[in-house]
This record gives sequence, C-alpha cells and structure tokens, in this order.
Amino acid sequence: MFAAVMIAALAARGAAAQQPGAAAGAPPAPPASAALKIGIIGTGHIGGALASLWVAAGHEVLMSSRHPEELQALAHSLGPRAHVGTPREAAQFGEVVLISVPYGATPQVGKDLKSELAGKVVLDTGNPYPERDGQMAVEARRKGTGVASAEFLPGVRLVRAFNAINSGDLRSEAHRKGQPIAIPLAGDDAEALKVAEALVRDAGFAPVVVGPLAKAREFDVGTTVYTRLMTEPQLRAALGLK
Repeated sequence: MFAAVMIAALAARGAAAQQPGAAAGAPPAPPASAALKIGIIGTGHIGGALASLWVAAGHEVLMSSRHPEELQALAHSLGPRAHVGTPREAAQFGEVVLISVPYGATPQVGKDLKSELAGKVVLDTGNPYPERDGQMAVEARRKGTGVASAEFLPGVRLVRAFNAINSGDLRSEAHRKGQPIAIPLAGDDAEALKVAEALVRDAGFAPVVVGPLAKAREFDVGTTVYTRLMTEPQLRAALGLK
C-alpha cells in the first residue's frame, strides 16, 4: 500500500533544480504523491526484493542487470508494472534510480551513465568489501561510503539507503506486524531524502534520516547498527539521534 504520508508534493520543478547536488537544468526530484517510475541498476537480491515491494505499492519499475534475460521470469511474476532492460534504459526510465551493484562497479556506472543519471534522485545500496572490490573499497571505507559514492556518482541527488539490511530480512520483515524495522538514510538533498523516505515506507519499513552523506559512515559495514534489525526508536537510540 502507498504510505499515507507519501508527500503531498515536493517543491515546484523550477525550484527543485536549485537544490544542492542538482545540475543546472537537470530534472527535479519527482513528486512522490503518485506512482513513480523507478529504474533499478543491478537487480540482485536487494534490487529484486525492492522491485517486488515497490510494484506491490503501485510503482512501475524497470529492472536491469548484466544478464537482463535472467530477469524476465521475475518481471512476468510481478505483472505489467515490471519491465526489463539494460542499465542505460533503467537510468533513462527512472524518475528515481536505485543502484544496487557490487561496490567496485559503482565508478563505472557513474562514468557510463553520467548523462542519464544527471540531476536524478539516486538511491545507493552498495557496500565496499576489500576482499571483493579491492583497494578502492579500502579507500571508500576510510572516507565513509556516502562521501565516496558521491565522488563516483557526480551530479546526482544521492541518498544512501537499504545498505544496512540483509536481503532476506528485506523480504521477510517488510510490512511486519507491530513497529516496522527502521532503515537508516543519509543525503545532502532535502527533497531527495523525502522521496527516499516515502519509498522506504512503501517498502514496509520506517525511514530514519541520520544526516548528510558524511554521516552515512555511521551505518556503514562494521558499525554497531549494520544489518541489525531495530525499530525506529531503537535505531535512533543506537545512533544518538533525537
């Protein structure tokens, strides 16, 4: 179901282009009061789970991966609001774009799709693992993943989201009874954060804005809250948020 407070509307399109992180003349953050078109770059465990949850909430998704033919069965199971294409097509399609690739691939995505992603709200789920991604992951962890991702994805309205939950929990804990599980978010763009919050609610979780991208390191790999299932009050207490 749509979140009750999905945001009546975000700022007017002309004003939105003035938000931090938005290139001049770039598309503004989309109004989140209606169904959105969401492009998914990297439809693995996390991307696939979110595609299912967002289609169920009424959104339209275009899923992509290195092997898009392998996504046809999932798209068919989700119905007419689910489509399959290339990463470039997903970037073009989405009013909002989810990037959920192995972290080592993030710089190349930023280079290859720079023009298609420019000015768009982008949710980044990737986590740097040195054993998989090499030296760039070491440097990303040193800087903090939010700061590193912003360098790899220039010109987008970036939000760190859904990186601190396991894919199995993303599927099993969505829309659970009682208090929902909290999803920490970080971003420098206020309107992009509002869009991300609404999409977190539509996926069946409680959004918790931790702060700007520099604060995303507080829920990076290895932190005390990473992949822990906590309600909003519990996550706020763990991170020292009001």
